[in-house]
Amino acid sequence: MTDTINHFARLNVINVNEHLEKKGGFSYLSWPYAVAQLRTADATATWEVQRFHGLPYLATEAGVFVEVAVTVQGVRLSQIHPVLDGRNRPLQAPTAFDINTSLQRCLVKAIALHGLGLYIYAGEDLPQAVMPEDFAPIPHPSSSAAAATHAAANDESVVEPDGAPQPAPRGHKGNPAAPACITKAQQAQIHKLAIEVGVELARVLSYFGVQSLAAIPATDFLRVVRSLEKRRAA
Repeated sequence: MTDTINHFARLNVINVNEHLEKKGGFSYLSWPYAVAQLRTADATATWEVQRFHGLPYLATEAGVFVEVAVTVQGVRLSQIHPVLDGRNRPLQAPTAFDINTSLQRCLVKAIALHGLGLYIYAGEDLPQAVMPEDFAPIPHPSSSAAAATHAAANDESVVEPDGAPQPAPRGHKGNPAAPACITKAQQAQIHKLAIEVGVELARVLSYFGVQSLAAIPATDFLRVVRSLEKRRAA
């Protein structure tokens, strides 16, 4: 009779504390170390990034997510991870770097399901994630005048309580060179966000002087998202 190796038990007893990295008050296990330990325990172990319509991420109304599955000795376990910023807050408009970082963290968590570093996520030997005072949220302006002042300092547009985007003092200027426009995925994201915060899409298009979402310059994408997000916080 062949003895069965319990790979979970083998990985679960490894102390990974010396390989933790701290960023923004949070602790993360180094993904190269996690992969090395996994392959040492099982040289046949594999992992796979889930694709969503050909993309390595899924954009939803709640945020952007990635999924990674790790297989050890025929046991396939998957983990879903949101795309977050350096303060562990969901990103509405992540960059390729943000998505890649989340995939690496998702891989580490999927490996943890097989035992390695699982105790990290139970909070053992780790401090509570406390947001530094320097990272405290900025209070939302209590008046239109205050909002305009804040927007002027950040070169952003202001969304009034009635849902109509109002230009900041340094408003958007058309580019006669016809710059690249936002992608279909970005168009869908703006459309969903406008519905969520109760802003008429026509008002957004009017502010940017375009006839459709497809005509919004790619350089203005983040400005649109920030403006709509301000309406959510109002």
